[in-house]
Amino acid sequence: MKPNLKNRQILSRILIMCLCIFSIPLAAQQLKYTDGNDSWNPNLLGNHRVAVEFTGKENVAKTTIEWRRRDEKPELKRIIVQDASGKEIQNVKIADINREKGTIYFEPVSGKGTYYVYYMPYIDEGDANYPKGVYAKPEYKADAQWLSKIKPNLADNCTVKEIQSVNAFNSFYPMEVIATAAETNDIVAKNSGSSFLVFPEDRTYSIRMRNDLPQRWIQKGVQSTFADTALKGEYLAFQLGVYALQDLGNVKVTFSNLISSNGALIEAKDINCINTDGVRYDGSPFTANVSVSKGKVQAMWCGIDIPQTAAAGTYTGKATVIADGKSTVINLQIKVTDEVTKNGGIDFPEKMTRLKWLNSTLAQENTVIAPYTPLVVKDSEISLLGRKLVLGTNGFPTQIQTYFTPEMTSIGTKANDILSAPLAFHFVDATGKESLQWKNTGLKFTKKEAGTIAWESTSTSQSVQMDVNASIEFDGFLHYTVKVTALEDLTFNDINFQMPFQPTSAKYMMGLGQKGGDRPTTFDWKWDVAHKNQDGAWIGNVNSGLQFSLRDEKYSRPLNTNFYLQKPLLLPTSWGNENKGGITIAPNQKSVLVNAYSGARSMKKGDVLYYNFNLLITPFHKIDTDFQWDTKFYHKYSPIDTIAKTGATVINIHHANAINPYINYPFIEFKKMKSYIDEAHEKGLKVKIYNTVREVSNKAYETFALRSLGHEIYSPGKGGGFSWLQEHVGEDYIAAWFVPEIKDAAIVNSGMNRWHNYYVEGMNWLTQNVGIDGIYLDDVAFDRITMKRVKRVLTKDGHPGIIDLHSANQYNKSDGFNNSANLYMEHFPYINKLWFGEYFDYEKNQPDFFLTEVSGIPFGLMGEMLQGGGNPWRGMVYGMTNRLPWSDNADPREIWKLWDSFGIKGSEMIGYWSENCPVKTNNDKVLATVYKKNGSTLISIASWADSDVKVKLTIDWKKLGINPAKATITAPEITNFQPAQTFTAKDELPVSKGKGWLLIVK
Repeated sequence: MKPNLKNRQILSRILIMCLCIFSIPLAAQQLKYTDGNDSWNPNLLGNHRVAVEFTGKENVAKTTIEWRRRDEKPELKRIIVQDASGKEIQNVKIADINREKGTIYFEPVSGKGTYYVYYMPYIDEGDANYPKGVYAKPEYKADAQWLSKIKPNLADNCTVKEIQSVNAFNSFYPMEVIATAAETNDIVAKNSGSSFLVFPEDRTYSIRMRNDLPQRWIQKGVQSTFADTALKGEYLAFQLGVYALQDLGNVKVTFSNLISSNGALIEAKDINCINTDGVRYDGSPFTANVSVSKGKVQAMWCGIDIPQTAAAGTYTGKATVIADGKSTVINLQIKVTDEVTKNGGIDFPEKMTRLKWLNSTLAQENTVIAPYTPLVVKDSEISLLGRKLVLGTNGFPTQIQTYFTPEMTSIGTKANDILSAPLAFHFVDATGKESLQWKNTGLKFTKKEAGTIAWESTSTSQSVQMDVNASIEFDGFLHYTVKVTALEDLTFNDINFQMPFQPTSAKYMMGLGQKGGDRPTTFDWKWDVAHKNQDGAWIGNVNSGLQFSLRDEKYSRPLNTNFYLQKPLLLPTSWGNENKGGITIAPNQKSVLVNAYSGARSMKKGDVLYYNFNLLITPFHKIDTDFQWDTKFYHKYSPIDTIAKTGATVINIHHANAINPYINYPFIEFKKMKSYIDEAHEKGLKVKIYNTVREVSNKAYETFALRSLGHEIYSPGKGGGFSWLQEHVGEDYIAAWFVPEIKDAAIVNSGMNRWHNYYVEGMNWLTQNVGIDGIYLDDVAFDRITMKRVKRVLTKDGHPGIIDLHSANQYNKSDGFNNSANLYMEHFPYINKLWFGEYFDYEKNQPDFFLTEVSGIPFGLMGEMLQGGGNPWRGMVYGMTNRLPWSDNADPREIWKLWDSFGIKGSEMIGYWSENCPVKTNNDKVLATVYKKNGSTLISIASWADSDVKVKLTIDWKKLGINPAKATITAPEITNFQPAQTFTAKDELPVSKGKGWLLIVK
């Protein structure tokens, strides 16, 4: 009998009531996750706790917590139970503990009420800035009498109220609350015909777990539609979570056009997936193959570039996830509002709008950057600022010249030859003789632009073809690709590359394990990439030199600053030749010969070797002494008025402060930063910020989107480090710098990747929107391509774009025994000042070390000292002071005052290294540099003698332009530097060991 309408309505109500009753326990299983508001000490108790309410009468409380933990082996981590007052309970017994739930018994010492179960306590080992979070192991001391009271059939007598994280940033909810095995098996069983499932996800809930489905997806179920709302002009990011039911290869996402109901269009070309497609840091196309192992989750981050001109309305289309020939379609429904956003919505990075920056080509064109001048080609000669390159028909340099004066303060007309003969490859047979006769096609220029000149030449012998493709850029960087192809089977005793240096341009050397300074007479070096970040050196004089780096086609930039051993150089197949290769340096009658040999080898017909190399012609430009005297730095976040009183003109804002709290991610407190910079500008000061690429804060909004890119952005590693990283990033990363006061935990970047595009865009945004005047680089993990782009955006629209480079001494085991100046020389053309730096020894090292490794002068730069406050007497011989504020003995203000009272701006600096220096001492261990003006001169004297000495000055009065009969020599009083004293030209000056004088001659 069919029920009538009334009966049907009654049945319907009963069914609804039954569903409601049934849903009560299901709803109860969804625990509440809340913010603990930093109400306990995580260093003692960990970051997570469960609040339970004891409602029983027994002396034993029992609670079963369905915590759905993402950490593996939770049974190996200690449980701590406290009452509401914070008193720790000793009588605790742990029953079943697993990732899904845990059963805990404890003595409710305070009776009925709230108790807290802390379930991931850790101990920080390691040092403050590189902690190692170690999770406490289970260790319980319950007494036997209490344990005997636990009944086997005791029911839960606690209500689980909520799971709290010490603060919102530490919360696991919702994307790190795992689905149970039963829930996962159920959803897999229901989709047994599929090879993968796709879970569309909102941009505000970054997919964080790779090994588990989140409970959120179980509750939502498998969806076939993604809907969101965007503003006109916004970059709308979203995720497609791919869950592999079998091993997947070549996962891709394709898109259709999005069409509104009235026919308006958002084209498919404006939609992309950053995991598989984009633009590399050097402007070339980026593609990646994404594979997903069975049972793993892969976030595919996608973005829709909504045109500003898009009509308001709801647009529909399709995103198709394809893997191994199978596909799943997700319907897209995007509502575009009438509101227009600017800059693609990047002012709201929490909405992941800046993921668009990963594929930026901003400032990629190789336009000439001041002070450089356009390249000029005349026949086979290429002229650039202060230098000239002459090419042979085979494409290699026959001569390289510079025109800088010995003082490095100007560009003259006299050529300084760097080479004594052309650079050349030699193919040596078993008898030790050159075995090949070459014919070449001649020099052919393939590009002639203001910023880049490129050329090619092919040389052929009976058995070998050598294809040379090369280019020079406006700053003096040469890149050579040398492709050697065997035309028949052959054997060589050696293939070597010889660089004959003019002895006058080979006075100093730095690199290949050699500390910067006077070049050793002979030198022998072998490849050892496993331990040493060494593939070249700089050889030169103050005003003429050449850096060379030997590479092949597989070159990948290694990690630096403590992490070299975790990603070292790849041994070049050509130059290294299974560690047979090396470099010798020796003088002969006409030259200092650098011989890069690769040793004996055989080649089969068709075999190819790449003997690539880079050259940098130094100096890059003349030194800017007036910038040095005018630009006085203050290295601390302090009130503007306080800084102005010191005489400083530029503020360097480091990280870990109120306006730049998070390392290399200066976007969170940008409003405070802008307010500070605006005030500084009003009061005549400039502000630069700490921001580089090497590691990035875990506070970055894009952390998990970047993690979805595999090892592209973050280096592979052993994980560990601060607890947050272990709990949320999980595994396969390198923990970097940590700031304990603000719990800022950085992760190491992997080298050359699209984060550099983001970095350039970020610099542009900070310059244009926040008003920064430049950046303070604390070591560098990007190459010269990125540096040029950064300099362009920092100096755009008349911004000063000041860049300082600070480095800790890289000559140690962790850094691969490289010299900071050698490591970073490719960046020197765009740097304004050097700070070299921590672990530089200013007491034990000789003047040639100061000159080459610290001062920057042979490269057109000037520097400052750092470690221990430096040596102010020796520093002033190179125009250097130290960092303010840094330590008690590192206050340059008294020397700044002398600069100003003497009027050092506009003076001519003539260093002791120049034969034109008009003042010398009669002790070659006591050096003098002159700062010359009309009618007066400042003489800086510093001693490297082993003891206190007395010296006499030899003064060329004519060069000084001062009448000796009327001259006075005074030492003005400088606090912590020298007492006031007057001398005559005939006096012996007492010079204490390691110290010196600043003398004014009028």
